[in-house]
Amino acid sequence: MAVLDLRDLPDFTTNPYPYYAKLRAEGPVHAVRTEEMEQRVWLVVGHAEARAALADQRLGKDWRHTGLWTESEAALSANMLELDAPHHTRLRRLVSREFTARRIEALRPRVTEITGELLDAMAPRGSADLVDALAFPLPMTVICELLGVPDIDRDAFRALSNGIVTPTPEQRGADPAGAMGAYLDGLIENKRRSPGDDLLSGLIRTGEADGEGLSSAELVGMAFLLLVAGHETTVNLIANGVRALLDHPDQLALLRADPGLLDNAVEEMLRYDGPVETATFRFARETLTIGDTEIHVDEPVLVALASADRDPLRFRDPDTFDIRREPQGHLGFGHGVHYCLGAPLARMEARIAIGALLERFPGLARDPSGGELDWLPGLLMRGARGLPVRW
Repeated sequence: MAVLDLRDLPDFTTNPYPYYAKLRAEGPVHAVRTEEMEQRVWLVVGHAEARAALADQRLGKDWRHTGLWTESEAALSANMLELDAPHHTRLRRLVSREFTARRIEALRPRVTEITGELLDAMAPRGSADLVDALAFPLPMTVICELLGVPDIDRDAFRALSNGIVTPTPEQRGADPAGAMGAYLDGLIENKRRSPGDDLLSGLIRTGEADGEGLSSAELVGMAFLLLVAGHETTVNLIANGVRALLDHPDQLALLRADPGLLDNAVEEMLRYDGPVETATFRFARETLTIGDTEIHVDEPVLVALASADRDPLRFRDPDTFDIRREPQGHLGFGHGVHYCLGAPLARMEARIAIGALLERFPGLARDPSGGELDWLPGLLMRGARGLPVRW
């Protein structure tokens, strides 16, 4: 089978959806090369096959046996996203004890308050980069307060996070993972000395009575996962969602006329142009078949969530942004045992932020003087580094 190098496709980062459509028409699984990995990767593009792959325990998440991690990256990987059962099961159970629905719901007034403060700061200016003004600071503030690290250096952390999640070619030779590990070590040590009634303090304490507490490496890994996943995805959910509304004036007018459609609109934003383009790498633990493709032991697999959620075999008129669409079935938060634990928080933040933004700024529009969008590199996150708007 020929191997398609995604790096050779013009404008793939800007708009991958036409390419995914061509791939789906040829079959649900394709051999590709990516910026992240030189060896052949199996890319799953069909919805049914993607959903099945996400739940298939024969596809493991643990990189440690592959030799592909650097030492610094391995230091951050002791988290539930990059581990398999039984380690994943244990870590998710421990985190779920603290990351409860009650704790998340209790954040609603604070999310509303932070959103209002950010919009108050925006209002007199007449224009702004929506990412810098709202989409980044809201989830970053919320996750930092939830974890109990409100004094974190947001700009420094953002640079480290971007260097790991969406590195530019220039950053690939650097070691942001090493800097992130050292940063988190200090953060956790400070929290050990001054614990509070927050999620990170709870993770440090949890399980100690029954001997299942998180090790130092696991604490670093989980702090990394919660801080990075707790803001990166929501940044792009808010920004991509607002961009979709502004690019589809009929849908924006529909939502303004009926704010009761907001919950449904957020689900359509997740489907139409969600924040995660592909799930993180999986590796075949045994030879298996996806579609008509045989995948051998240790071969890497990428599940293209963005492609699956535009599959016409699952969604009617999948390239149409329709906030009245039945929301069930999208894979924006994944599927299976690794389904996003923070999905309720991300949904809450997006609904509050987008609803308040539209209410505050009835004349909101794309700012034509903002120039071309700077799209995030790589296949993991889907979004742009900024979104110039005016009102």
